[in-house]
Amino acid sequence: MDRTIAINVNRLCKTYDNHRAVDDLSFQIYAGEIFGLLGPNGAGKSTTLRTLITLLHPTSGTATVMGYDTVREADQVRTVIGYVPQERAIDRFLTGREHLQLLGALYHLTKDDAAKRIGELLKLVDLEAHADRPAKTYSGGMKRKLDIACGLLPDPKILFLDEPTLGLDVQSRLRIWEYVRMLKARGMTVVMTTNYLDEADQLCDRLAIIDGGKIKTLGSPVELKIALGGDIVSLTLKETSRIPVLEADVKDRPAIKTVRATAKGLDIRVESPEKALPAILESANRLGCDIEFIQYNRPRLDDVFIAHTGRAITESPPDIESA
Repeated sequence: MDRTIAINVNRLCKTYDNHRAVDDLSFQIYAGEIFGLLGPNGAGKSTTLRTLITLLHPTSGTATVMGYDTVREADQVRTVIGYVPQERAIDRFLTGREHLQLLGALYHLTKDDAAKRIGELLKLVDLEAHADRPAKTYSGGMKRKLDIACGLLPDPKILFLDEPTLGLDVQSRLRIWEYVRMLKARGMTVVMTTNYLDEADQLCDRLAIIDGGKIKTLGSPVELKIALGGDIVSLTLKETSRIPVLEADVKDRPAIKTVRATAKGLDIRVESPEKALPAILESANRLGCDIEFIQYNRPRLDDVFIAHTGRAITESPPDIESA
């Protein structure tokens, strides 16, 4: 991977009234990588992204994009980036081609340049056959592909995607993943926010887990899983009322690192399954806890998230507004 720094964020803070949406973030993004900001709603992902694309001014700290300061040189930043927002900015009565033509005029592209670029993009996102249909006839996945084509129209060096597959069906999500990988293969730097663990795991070269406006950890998905250490033994109990009893008993047993109660049983992170399993089964038998199912697996990205934030990504505090 190219180690040229495309984006440099230094002690970035963004405060609204008394709420610090982004709290002292520092990280770098390399040219040509897919970098993810992973976290629940309200974690500060979109606020960070909107600061990088010059829509928001930081309260303190700095950020540069391709060497340009996002506040002092905002106009230059905008010449090298593309942006696909979370909220779709599509007019349902315009055709796909008309959306791109309108955007081409806003970017002051010549008619010939716009026509050439629009033709390339419609082919890239597989919308050639649907280009002259009104957007209201498009599926959710097709609308998202049109969004991506719009973000790519200015031929950016860096593409920002805010929750690129939010609300899409599985098949459409997989197609969008294909296009994101294709953009990376063409040398583009991609920065994306997501609250889908599988999306971050599948797409990102590196990712930052953000929670409460702070970076909890940063690295490649593989590095983060390895750093966690230990394998996961998941138990499903026949009687869920026995979960607290077994949790209290096994957490101090040898070769067991952490124990977390789930809806149906326990997730137990172990140093060695060979040493831990006999101890777990002995505890269950002694306490009369009937085990319905045992599953064993390597650490997953959701285990990494839980280890660094203390909760599952779906367990975000209900009183935090989306940031």
